[in-house]
Amino acid sequence: MAAEKGSAFLLKVGNGGSPPSYATIGGMRTTQLSVNGEAVNVTSKDSEGWRELLSGAGVRSVSVAASGIFTGSAAEGRIKGNALGGALDDYELSFESGERLRGRFLVTRLDYAGDHGGERTYAVSLESSGAVAAV
Repeated sequence: MAAEKGSAFLLKVGNGGSPPSYATIGGMRTTQLSVNGEAVNVTSKDSEGWRELLSGAGVRSVSVAASGIFTGSAAEGRIKGNALGGALDDYELSFESGERLRGRFLVTRLDYAGDHGGERTYAVSLESSGAVAAV
Protein backbone atom coordinates (compact mmCIF):
# COMPACT_ATOMS: atom_id res chain seq x y z
CA MET A 1 0.00 0.00 0.00
CA ALA A 2 1.45 3.34 -1.05
CA ALA A 3 1.72 6.26 1.36
CA GLU A 4 -0.94 8.93 0.91
CA LYS A 5 -0.81 12.68 1.49
CA GLY A 6 -2.76 14.03 4.45
CA SER A 7 -3.72 17.05 2.35
CA ALA A 8 -5.69 14.72 0.05
CA PHE A 9 -7.93 13.55 2.95
CA LEU A 10 -10.93 15.81 2.41
CA LEU A 11 -14.17 16.41 4.28
CA LYS A 12 -17.12 17.45 2.12
CA VAL A 13 -20.68 18.46 3.01
CA GLY A 14 -23.76 17.86 0.88
CA ASN A 15 -25.90 20.63 -0.57
CA GLY A 16 -29.25 19.25 0.62
CA GLY A 17 -30.20 18.04 -2.86
CA SER A 18 -31.37 14.59 -3.87
CA PRO A 19 -28.96 13.19 -4.81
CA PRO A 20 -26.63 15.55 -3.00
CA SER A 21 -23.60 17.13 -4.57
CA TYR A 22 -20.68 17.69 -2.21
CA ALA A 23 -18.50 20.75 -1.56
CA THR A 24 -15.09 20.55 0.09
CA ILE A 25 -14.84 22.32 3.40
CA GLY A 26 -11.99 24.71 2.71
CA GLY A 27 -9.03 25.65 4.84
CA MET A 28 -8.70 22.31 6.66
CA ARG A 29 -5.29 21.52 8.09
CA THR A 30 -6.04 18.31 9.99
CA THR A 31 -8.63 15.60 9.51
CA GLN A 32 -9.17 12.44 11.53
CA LEU A 33 -11.49 9.47 11.02
CA SER A 34 -12.32 6.86 13.69
CA VAL A 35 -14.37 3.73 13.07
CA ASN A 36 -15.80 2.45 16.33
CA GLY A 37 -17.39 -0.87 17.18
CA GLU A 38 -18.96 -2.21 20.33
CA ALA A 39 -18.17 -5.85 21.08
CA VAL A 40 -20.83 -8.30 22.24
CA ASN A 41 -19.29 -10.85 24.58
CA VAL A 42 -20.69 -14.40 24.19
CA THR A 43 -18.14 -16.18 26.36
CA SER A 44 -19.47 -19.32 28.07
CA LYS A 45 -18.19 -22.32 30.02
CA ASP A 46 -17.43 -23.96 26.66
CA SER A 47 -15.00 -21.12 25.74
CA GLU A 48 -12.17 -22.83 27.68
CA GLY A 49 -11.20 -19.59 29.37
CA TRP A 50 -10.97 -17.56 26.15
CA ARG A 51 -13.21 -14.61 25.42
CA GLU A 52 -15.54 -15.06 22.45
CA LEU A 53 -17.19 -12.17 20.58
CA LEU A 54 -20.25 -12.25 18.35
CA SER A 55 -19.41 -11.13 14.82
CA GLY A 56 -21.67 -8.48 13.29
CA ALA A 57 -23.31 -7.57 16.59
CA GLY A 58 -23.05 -4.39 18.64
CA VAL A 59 -23.18 -0.76 17.60
CA ARG A 60 -20.87 0.64 14.93
CA SER A 61 -20.16 4.33 14.38
CA VAL A 62 -17.83 6.69 12.59
CA SER A 63 -16.38 9.83 14.18
CA VAL A 64 -14.72 12.63 12.25
CA ALA A 65 -12.67 15.50 13.61
CA ALA A 66 -11.19 18.31 11.55
CA SER A 67 -9.64 21.70 12.12
CA GLY A 68 -8.31 24.48 9.98
CA ILE A 69 -8.31 28.09 8.94
CA PHE A 70 -11.69 29.80 8.60
CA THR A 71 -12.22 30.89 4.98
CA GLY A 72 -15.90 31.82 5.08
CA SER A 73 -16.79 29.30 2.34
CA ALA A 74 -20.38 28.24 1.70
CA ALA A 75 -19.51 24.73 2.96
CA GLU A 76 -18.27 26.17 6.27
CA GLY A 77 -21.49 28.18 6.49
CA ARG A 78 -23.55 25.01 5.94
CA ILE A 79 -21.71 23.23 8.77
CA LYS A 80 -22.31 26.22 11.06
CA GLY A 81 -26.03 26.12 10.21
CA ASN A 82 -26.13 22.36 10.86
CA ALA A 83 -24.41 22.85 14.23
CA LEU A 84 -26.77 25.63 15.32
CA GLY A 85 -29.85 23.75 14.11
CA GLY A 86 -28.81 20.32 15.37
CA ALA A 87 -29.44 19.01 11.86
CA LEU A 88 -28.21 15.80 10.28
CA ASP A 89 -26.64 16.24 6.85
CA ASP A 90 -24.86 14.24 4.16
CA TYR A 91 -21.06 14.21 4.34
CA GLU A 92 -18.35 12.62 2.25
CA LEU A 93 -14.78 11.74 3.18
CA SER A 94 -12.42 11.32 0.24
CA PHE A 95 -8.89 10.01 0.12
CA GLU A 96 -6.00 10.31 -2.33
CA SER A 97 -6.51 6.69 -3.44
CA GLY A 98 -9.97 7.64 -4.75
CA GLU A 99 -11.76 5.83 -1.93
CA ARG A 100 -14.80 7.69 -0.59
CA LEU A 101 -17.05 7.19 2.42
CA ARG A 102 -20.52 8.71 2.60
CA GLY A 103 -23.09 8.94 5.34
CA ARG A 104 -25.28 11.18 7.47
CA PHE A 105 -23.57 12.95 10.33
CA LEU A 106 -24.45 15.28 13.17
CA VAL A 107 -22.12 18.15 14.08
CA THR A 108 -21.46 17.49 17.76
CA ARG A 109 -18.97 20.29 18.27
CA LEU A 110 -17.95 23.44 16.41
CA ASP A 111 -15.27 25.70 17.89
CA TYR A 112 -13.93 28.98 16.57
CA ALA A 113 -10.77 30.61 17.88
CA GLY A 114 -8.46 33.46 17.00
CA ASP A 115 -5.85 35.68 18.51
CA HIS A 116 -4.88 39.27 17.86
CA GLY A 117 -2.86 39.48 14.66
CA GLY A 118 -3.55 35.83 13.75
CA GLU A 119 -5.99 33.95 11.59
CA ARG A 120 -9.40 32.72 12.71
CA THR A 121 -9.44 28.94 13.14
CA TYR A 122 -12.13 26.35 13.64
CA ALA A 123 -12.48 22.76 14.84
CA VAL A 124 -15.42 20.49 14.08
CA SER A 125 -16.49 17.06 15.33
CA LEU A 126 -19.03 14.86 13.56
CA GLU A 127 -20.77 11.63 14.63
CA SER A 128 -22.44 9.25 12.18
CA SER A 129 -26.16 8.50 12.21
CA GLY A 130 -26.96 5.34 10.29
CA ALA A 131 -24.73 3.43 7.91
CA VAL A 132 -21.54 4.88 6.49
CA ALA A 133 -20.79 3.29 3.13
CA ALA A 134 -17.83 3.10 0.76
CA VAL A 135 -18.72 4.45 -2.70
